[in-house]
Amino acid sequence: MKQETIKPSELILTPEGKIYHLDLSPSQLATTIITVGDPGRVAEVSKYFETIETTAEHREFKTHTGTYKGKRISVISTGIGPDNIDIVFSELDALVNLDFEKRQVKKKLTSLEIIRIGTSGGLTAEIVVDSFLISTMGIGLDNVMHYYDKTDKFFNRDFAQSFIDHMQWNPDNSVPYAVEADKNLLKKMTSDKTTQGITITNVGFYGPQGRVLRAKLKDENLNENLITFKYKKKQITNLEMETATMYAMAKLLGHHAISMNAIIANRATGTFSKDASKTIDSLIQYTLEKIVA
Repeated sequence: MKQETIKPSELILTPEGKIYHLDLSPSQLATTIITVGDPGRVAEVSKYFETIETTAEHREFKTHTGTYKGKRISVISTGIGPDNIDIVFSELDALVNLDFEKRQVKKKLTSLEIIRIGTSGGLTAEIVVDSFLISTMGIGLDNVMHYYDKTDKFFNRDFAQSFIDHMQWNPDNSVPYAVEADKNLLKKMTSDKTTQGITITNVGFYGPQGRVLRAKLKDENLNENLITFKYKKKQITNLEMETATMYAMAKLLGHHAISMNAIIANRATGTFSKDASKTIDSLIQYTLEKIVA
């Protein structure tokens, strides 16, 4: 059966033949990728590269591709939130697994290695500010993944249902899902300098994370309920806005993903890092060394 071509409205390319949002051509992407939220943090990673062969920037999506100790790596900013993860991961996959000239899926598929270096807030007093936490599982409170088929093969339904029951979750918000980290990357990035935890991924920074400025919350006990949730002696450790969607999109498309979190705040103790930039820089150096180890 002849493979259908992908329409220009679906696979959007620039006049130069680059993928639309990332503004990259396939040759400009490494198969090992570091993602960061902040475009300004891209240079904070690539300053450790020996060479930089590609720089690209479009909207919040900034890319540097180069080498670190001989290893070719791309570092890309995703911006904030699950919706941006959908864009970035879809276009990363397109860069390696779609033939842009034929507008067809390649016969031989490539699996990418994607490592997030992000910031996060700890939910329990045990998650110390300025520590490094690796997400073993993400619980997604967004709705991005519910638009995709065949997610049953990697969603942990029992875990998610236990969470829904404990939280008395309002289905008008979303349908929470749970998805595990890539086991090989988890093993590779772990050391005595890291802790492991379960990460909540939500769709906003203020109300969805239980912060109150002027607008009141429907659920004033959101964070308290998150802290008291347990499943087989496991509990939620931190809260951010990308990890679960990242894990799910990676598994859906056949890639490998891990989320490295610099804990710069603790919601339980009300503390914030005195030098968040130093903590993030230390995590960057740690991650680069683990990639090439």
